[in-house]
This record gives sequence, C-alpha cells and structure tokens, in this order.
Amino acid sequence: MGWLEALILGIVQGLTEFLPVSSSGHLEIGKVLLGVDAEKSLTYTVVVHGATVLSTIVVFRKDIFVLLKGLFAFKWNDETKYILKLIVSMIPVAFLGYTFADEIELFFNGNLLLVGSMLIITALLLTFSYYSKRKERPITFVDSFVIGIAQALAVMPGISRSGATISTGLMLGNKKDGIAKFSFLMVLVPIIGANLKDLLNGKLTDNAGVGVGALIIGFLAAFISGLLACKWMIGIVKKGKLIYFAIYCLIVGLAAISYNLFF
Repeated sequence: MGWLEALILGIVQGLTEFLPVSSSGHLEIGKVLLGVDAEKSLTYTVVVHGATVLSTIVVFRKDIFVLLKGLFAFKWNDETKYILKLIVSMIPVAFLGYTFADEIELFFNGNLLLVGSMLIITALLLTFSYYSKRKERPITFVDSFVIGIAQALAVMPGISRSGATISTGLMLGNKKDGIAKFSFLMVLVPIIGANLKDLLNGKLTDNAGVGVGALIIGFLAAFISGLLACKWMIGIVKKGKLIYFAIYCLIVGLAAISYNLFF
C-alpha cells in the first residue's frame, strides 16, 4: 500500500465512520478499486479505526469528562445511569465478537456482492427511521439493549454502525440529539477492546505491504476527516436529513453489486 492509497482510504474511513453509509463497506469497496490486498491490510484497518476513536474522544471530550466526574462521585446520578446504559448497549456486540470473531473476519474479503446487499439494508433502515414519527423521549435501559443489537448487526460490511444505531433509536422515539451522541459514545469501548484483542493475539504483527509512512498518513487522514464528519453528523441528525444518505447507500449498493457481477 502506497501513501496515496493510505490517504484515500484514511479519508474514506474518517468520513464514513460517522456518516450513516458504512465505513467497513466503503473500505472494502476502496480496497477492491485500489487493488489493496484485504488480508495484508489488517494493521492499516485497525490504525484508521483507532484514529476515528480518537476523533470521537476529542469531539465529546467535555461530555466524557462530565460522565466520568459523575461516575466517580459514586452516586446513583444521571451520569452513572448514562454510563450503565452505554455498558448495556455493548453487551450484544461483545457477545458476538467474543463468540464469532473468526467467522466475522471471513466477511471482510472484498465481496462486493455482500457489501452492496448490506448497503441496501442500511438504506432501508435510514428510510424507515425518516418516516417513523414517534413522540421523542430519553433513552431507556431497554432502548440501550435494542440499539446495542443494531450495533452488533453492523459487524457486517455494508451495514452502517451509526446508521443502524441512530435509525433504531429514532424508530424507538429517542431524542435526535441524544441518540447521535449515544451512538458515537457506545462504540468507543468495543473498538478499543477489539483492537487490543487483535494486538494481544498477534494479528497485527504481519505488516506486509503497509509501511510506517502509510500508517501515519492513513491515521492523520482518518483523524482529521473524522473530526469534521462527527460534528457534521450531529447537525444532520438534528435536522432529520438521513433520507439523503438512504438514497446514497441505495445507489452505492446497486453499483457495488453491478461491479461484482460484470467486472
């Protein structure tokens, strides 16, 4: 992987991690179009995911500080309840990742037919949430678990994690600004945990085809584009403009399927 491929894929990761269009799906499409070996780019994928985690922490640093301050007050306050809801939301993806980690990895092999099909499912989720009109209410513990199930389903390349979780929250009637923040915070621990697991298992030692320079360029590209996309997405959810991303996912999904069938 050269620096140009690293730059392009880093920007793609940063933008699509927060926008409801599936970062994993776009990375798979990008690797196929750029001729990057998916099996030899695991380290790169982990690095750019780490960059978007860092951009999330930067954007929500004040909220995270308030939550931690409230937690360490050791009281049953709003902050403690919120953190417990985040933990509840992580249960489905933690179970899936721990039980079927090897099977999940098999889906990331550049199969554009699968990616395209999952992008169409993302488009349907975004469409349903756009037309779902329910009275807004705060996120409950039950909501947290249901949203967590949506996040677990998003392990499939092409199903947008933010799209699935935000759409599910909106269909449950959660407040728009609240579900956007919850969606971005709930993914921090699972991604960090998954990366540490790969590191401890020695899966990141083979760095064939990806130099240090490419890793640095990819990290910076994903971090900067992630900062912009995260802030942008919060505003998009508040304005209820997700239908445009549904149209985009449908078009890209059909294009990916067509590419797989005819090329």
